[in-house]
Amino acid sequence: MLEQFADNFLHNLFKPLLLFFYLGFLVPLLKVPFEFPYAIYKGLIIYLLISIGWHGGEELASLSAADLGRASGFMVIGFFTNLLIGITAYYVLRFTNIRQIDAAAVAGYYGSDSAGTFVTCLGVLTASNIAFAAYMPVMLAVMEIPGCLVALGLVARMRASGKMDALGNMPGEHGYDPHARRLPDRSGQIDELDALDENKDHSDNAPDHRQTQEPVETEKRANASGILSKSVLHEVFLNSGLYLLFGGILIGFISGLQGAKVTAANDVFFVQLFPAILCLFLIEMGMTACKRLQDLRTAGWKFILFGFWAPNVFATFGMLMAHLYSMFLGHPFEIGTYTLFGVLCGSASYIAVPAIQRLAIPEASPTLGLAASLGLTFTYNVTLGIPWYILIATVITTMMPVK
Repeated sequence: MLEQFADNFLHNLFKPLLLFFYLGFLVPLLKVPFEFPYAIYKGLIIYLLISIGWHGGEELASLSAADLGRASGFMVIGFFTNLLIGITAYYVLRFTNIRQIDAAAVAGYYGSDSAGTFVTCLGVLTASNIAFAAYMPVMLAVMEIPGCLVALGLVARMRASGKMDALGNMPGEHGYDPHARRLPDRSGQIDELDALDENKDHSDNAPDHRQTQEPVETEKRANASGILSKSVLHEVFLNSGLYLLFGGILIGFISGLQGAKVTAANDVFFVQLFPAILCLFLIEMGMTACKRLQDLRTAGWKFILFGFWAPNVFATFGMLMAHLYSMFLGHPFEIGTYTLFGVLCGSASYIAVPAIQRLAIPEASPTLGLAASLGLTFTYNVTLGIPWYILIATVITTMMPVK
């Protein structure tokens, strides 16, 4: 197993996917005068989401009724696993130096998943000829939602307590001012795809909410962005990322039912070109991850440690949950299925959750979650984490075989 891990580790580090990531990561370090065109980056995200959905839907169309039943149960397991991970992350983050509201916001990132990490893992598994279940792209969509609900629920409880000031500080935290006021939120709904390039950090151009013009009461802000507000629920369940992913799954599924003659032409674009498009995407991800590392300077060593600790613990926990479900069914899963599920549990969102939190939790820091999820967790997962998860999955299935 150690030889297999070393082989996967070395091959993974020098696969084209990771080499393109390193290429982007070095851009800020070497101060290369290069900026990835934002319009192209948005286009890559749209392509990747639809492509994942298309391929997943096409494969779903070929599953038997028994396989679909197992997939449905796995989705329920995945949802509640990420829900538990988000809650656990919050209580662990309370031991760091960040504010309580920021701990809730960052916990939301880790209770969700990362499409970028998922597609990178897909590429690694495909290149290594490691099999995985066809319905895993559906898991990506389902397991993105729990983190949003965890963060919104925790912050709603803080607001309901009446102790949090208008800037998100709780009693005893630095800067707490029960008489503080903040500007009304004029931002309206946020287009998730417009918020993807966190490198541009649109919040830099936003009005400073710590200035006190046209004050509003904290209670009004709470009512405006509560967990059950129409706009927040719309962002959680109908954000553009989920819409494109589910849309791709549905279209791929309907097309797959009609046979290869219908899907063959689109497979050239959505399946065969996928690895090359993913390489371009990882250039931008490398650049953004490197820049986000700078935001960790004021977060403290405990927060930085969490960014490396979380993916290993949460991914291992997720794979153990998957194995318990496999043992319950009496049906063994492929190693790639365990690995992808571990990635979904051990990664952190940087797409849907930031966009939703800008709308619903404007008091939280917009940089801490992205610094941890992109600068630390994403970088770790796509370089060291994936081969490590393959090894853990192999150990679990070897030590506890499904009979």
